Amino acid sequence: MTSPRILSCGEVLWDLFPEGPRFGGAPANFACHAALLGASVSMLSAVGTDARGAEALSILKRFGIDTALVRSVSNAATGTVGVSVDAAGKPSFEIHANAAWDDITLKGETHPSLSAFDAVYFGTLGQRSPRSRDAIRSVLHEAKSLGVLRVLDINLRSPFFDHALLRDSIALASVLKLSDEELPEVAAASAIPLETSPEATLQTLHSRLGLDCIAMTRGAEGALIVSRSGTTVQPGIPAKVVDTVGAGDAFAAALVVGLLRRQADADILRFACKTASVACAHAGGVPQTEVSV
Repeated sequence: MTSPRILSCGEVLWDLFPEGPRFGGAPANFACHAALLGASVSMLSAVGTDARGAEALSILKRFGIDTALVRSVSNAATGTVGVSVDAAGKPSFEIHANAAWDDITLKGETHPSLSAFDAVYFGTLGQRSPRSRDAIRSVLHEAKSLGVLRVLDINLRSPFFDHALLRDSIALASVLKLSDEELPEVAAASAIPLETSPEATLQTLHSRLGLDCIAMTRGAEGALIVSRSGTTVQPGIPAKVVDTVGAGDAFAAALVVGLLRRQADADILRFACKTASVACAHAGGVPQTEVSV
């Protein structure tokens, strides 16, 4: 079977847990999980010319990810996020400003050929700076013109989003992934009222926004997909929770790989939930990346 070819766009950073730093950033976590699932993955991002940047590049390469489109910049440090985790394993974040991933740019000689990819993954947080936003959207416009799958993973981190950002991002996507906690904000940004059930709201979003499909995670309650085939629901899969950091990114990776392999919605959803439950059983966004940088 040919490996799906995926370009992941956005932040590469370090999550600063009380017990030490761990590699992270939703697009970077997604890239690693997609690679573990057999995809051929490239990363579009930026890191600093510092020890954390060098270690991040080393980790990406360790997962087999092509880092040719990850710039090393000298004017900003590799991004960091302060993370605290409550007793239930749920994290809260303090995202630090002036990070290298705010300086994602596309040079002529390094501009990716979108015809080489089957899907482009992007989020909302990675677009917080005008420069990175312009670079990511340039990729998305080209991908859209070529009919390449474009997967938007909503990642609401205040104050780094507004309704215009959400609307513009959704307009460039063909697949939307979000959580149940994010649904009210996405619906409001899309001028769609919340209906009697989340399923009904998602069905309206799907039909009005012209998306191929929408996947919504519901924590321990599982997830659902709304597509042209209808609505498919997957109950939660029990997990031994260390923390939930990266669980949504693991889910997104399984979702995208399943879509590219043209699997049935029920099969995609079941495996995506299982992949997320496994991710909850280890600390940090991806396995074995705790270091002392």
